[in-house]
Amino acid sequence: MQTHERKQPPLASRLLRAEAKKRGLKVLVEPDWGIVVQLEVPRGKRYLRYSSLDVNTQAAAEIAKDKDYANFFMKKMGYPTVSGKAFYSPLWAKTIGSKQSSKAAYVYARTLGFPVFVKPNSGSQGRSTALVRTKQEFDRALTDVFLHDRVALVQKPVAGRDYRIVVFNGKFVCAYERRPFSVIGDGKSSLRSLIKAAIQGHKKTERLTIDIHDPRIRECLSRGGYTLRSVPPKGTEVLVLNIANLSSGGTGVDVTDTVHPAWKKLAVALARDMNLTLAGIDVLSIDDLSTVPKRFRILEINASPGLDHYAALGKKTRERTRALYADILTYLSK
Repeated sequence: MQTHERKQPPLASRLLRAEAKKRGLKVLVEPDWGIVVQLEVPRGKRYLRYSSLDVNTQAAAEIAKDKDYANFFMKKMGYPTVSGKAFYSPLWAKTIGSKQSSKAAYVYARTLGFPVFVKPNSGSQGRSTALVRTKQEFDRALTDVFLHDRVALVQKPVAGRDYRIVVFNGKFVCAYERRPFSVIGDGKSSLRSLIKAAIQGHKKTERLTIDIHDPRIRECLSRGGYTLRSVPPKGTEVLVLNIANLSSGGTGVDVTDTVHPAWKKLAVALARDMNLTLAGIDVLSIDDLSTVPKRFRILEINASPGLDHYAALGKKTRERTRALYADILTYLSK
């Protein structure tokens, strides 16, 4: 058996297990990683894997995971979405007889006009997602995607602040703004040191999907005129990554208490229309969520929204996460 250093389970998983035990439910946890759980509820056994909580139907969850399909249905139902197309790895394009290959992807990117986003169609947590401005960056990003996914999305960037809205069982749960990974210069330390320290600080609370060797970091720094050896002046904020996923070093800001009722209504409706009991809806909005939705786009919808980073923001967000899991356990027990 392969051995490894045992890591503490994610915070959200620990909250869920604690809530289950408080209710007297029998909990069986896979011992190596602590993220796969069997719950024994009155109706039988339920299985949980990290943020997949056994509350959505398989078909609806699979559609949500496939960003291109989800985007198609959301657009057809009248929701404003992000412009983009799906393209296939060379092997998969050949297998299915499609012309939507890497070459076609580059032609489409030029049609949209650089910069464009390149991302995995079924990825999560910001893995292999890159904002690219040149053919060299585009080719590298596409190659990186095809190491993990046979379908890549090429999308037009959309202006706006990045938010996630969480819905469960027809009710609004919480919302938070996601801000891209950045560091603040102290006038003495190199960007390499500042970024390493920031990554280590994040990892003390929750897991990240990036490290200092991520080529996207060098690309992003170079656009701002920096290298990893640069020493930014004291108080200068330097953008490290162009994506706002919390698992990629982004910062979360809880905005639950200020969300306008119209946003709550929209999020609940979208989750219902996509047949998702639990959903995390990612939106890009010019205006903040305290105002009526006007200038925005739906970026994607998630059937297994991870709440580890949100729960770690503070006591209030931790309690909201615990309360959500209490509701989920009640739902699973019915």
